[in-house]
Amino acid sequence: MTPHIADLRRRLPVWLLPMLWTLALGLWGLSRQDSVWRDEAATWQVSERPIADIWHMLASVDVVHGLYYLLMHELFACFGPSTTTLRLPSVVGMAVAAACVAVVGRRLVGPWAGLGGGLAFGLLPSVQFYLQEGRPYALVAAAAATSTLLLVASLQGRGTSLHWVAYGGTVLLCGLLNWLSLFILPAHAVTLLWARARCGTWARWLSASVVASACVLPLILFSRRQSGQVSWIPPLTWHMVIGPAVLLAIGGLGACLDRPTARRLSAAAVGLPLLAVPQVGLIGISLFQPLFLDRYVLFSLLGLALLIGAGLDAGIRAAGPRFPRASMWILPLTLGVAVGALLPQSLAKRSPASRVDDVLAIASDVRRFKQAGDAVLFVPAARRDTALVSPRAFAGLRDIALAEDARKSGTLKGVETSPGRIRAAMLTQRRILLVTDAAAVAKPVSATRDKVKKQVLKDCFTRVADRQVRGRRVTVYERLEPTH
Repeated sequence: MTPHIADLRRRLPVWLLPMLWTLALGLWGLSRQDSVWRDEAATWQVSERPIADIWHMLASVDVVHGLYYLLMHELFACFGPSTTTLRLPSVVGMAVAAACVAVVGRRLVGPWAGLGGGLAFGLLPSVQFYLQEGRPYALVAAAAATSTLLLVASLQGRGTSLHWVAYGGTVLLCGLLNWLSLFILPAHAVTLLWARARCGTWARWLSASVVASACVLPLILFSRRQSGQVSWIPPLTWHMVIGPAVLLAIGGLGACLDRPTARRLSAAAVGLPLLAVPQVGLIGISLFQPLFLDRYVLFSLLGLALLIGAGLDAGIRAAGPRFPRASMWILPLTLGVAVGALLPQSLAKRSPASRVDDVLAIASDVRRFKQAGDAVLFVPAARRDTALVSPRAFAGLRDIALAEDARKSGTLKGVETSPGRIRAAMLTQRRILLVTDAAAVAKPVSATRDKVKKQVLKDCFTRVADRQVRGRRVTVYERLEPTH
């Protein structure tokens, strides 16, 4: 080890720079031009409900996100609803995850591996996407990273009973935020096998894992009753596994470059299972029930970042003896090249166009178009999220299809009345505002109620104004004069 690296090991708090780096990436363009897309709109409108109404809703929908909604409810109550309040927990969660990657990398390999892995984590495209997302996946990554750090500490002989209690608690938190994150347990089991853990370590790990899993089991069983929520996920196809295959190839290269000394837990033993097991496990499940979405195993990228750090460390060590001064520039130069190469993607992910739609985009147009006595319709009914997130824009408009609102019905979009009543109500109106998807992202209507809405508007109304912006559309219809 060169004197420079030895000095770095002694003085540098290796977790600090990756944490600040990831915070900076998260705060950069956090509002995305004040846009909120449909998944975040669900978080927003549920978090504004009273706790009793949230519990009522969880009985029928989104129970898998219940803990996250309750957390966001408290944050909204303390700091008010805003894009900053919505997304800042994800920024902080990813920053914590990056710091944990740095500490794990330093303990397993060295300071360069920790620094490189922590900085690489924040730059990964998927991490940058969910870094600014008002959903629970970044918090899952933070809990998974913390549990991995606690496992490594225990395997290195630094663990205490308190460590294992904390380990079980963080795994439990993972499961309550997204129970598919329990794939971290078989990943950690592979690490224990790879490291040839002692029987006592296995016993403590099994105890913590069983208790955490048992606590999550009721959530898993209850959420199965709401499986219709994921019925839209397409069946697994071969091209969907190309991405995971590329990630595993990169991780495998990093694992090959990591050459630990004897009797030392390696980055490969921790990082490769953490990357591979959740990805392969989700693919396996998706062969029977389509569930393959990368965000469900986003935490597996912790393993990729750790392996990237190990690869960078191997390069620095190899160059050090012959080029001691030049070797110190390998990490900053690699980081600079990566930032430059990923800059177009980074900019794109911070624009409203990075998401399917923007729930708030047409609020100003609704204000501009509406007149006293106007009615409003939503096609499909889920597009009612625009009114739920920006109710002031819809003040004075009558939602003539709605039988019971979202809060009272314990749903995300409310309960609509029968097709016949919708038709009768529409025929009594002079003007109707229709809120729907923009043509570029709209899907054919399938629900009977939505078909009735569209048909009545086509037969009995004429379009007098139309506006499409950021995946949403508002159209104003006026009643045709009857012909004699």
